[in-house]
Amino acid sequence: MKDLNSLNPLHLEKWFTDESIIWIPPSKEISGKNRILALFRAIFRRYENIQWKVSEIFPLGNGKYFYQTYSLGNMSGKGIYENEICTIIQFSESGKILYLSDYFKDTKVFN
Repeated sequence: MKDLNSLNPLHLEKWFTDESIIWIPPSKEISGKNRILALFRAIFRRYENIQWKVSEIFPLGNGKYFYQTYSLGNMSGKGIYENEICTIIQFSESGKILYLSDYFKDTKVFN
């Protein structure tokens, strides 16, 4: 979470490989470290500032976890943004993210 909250895609690079897959709506599912980092650069540009805070982590087994997260910030030109997010993450044995998928409580801000 510290690397995500840095809002610096270079800090996220160590978490992904060319086999990583993520799905963060409203974007489509994408794969590969370079494409994932490009998506994070685009996401970070949408906000004047944003921070994420993990409320709880539930282990699901086989390197999979369910994260309950709260995000708060300011969207550029749109004002305050806050949301609750559920994230499913699968890690490799070496600690890299194999799969990540977000589910947002409030999706109207993306429309």
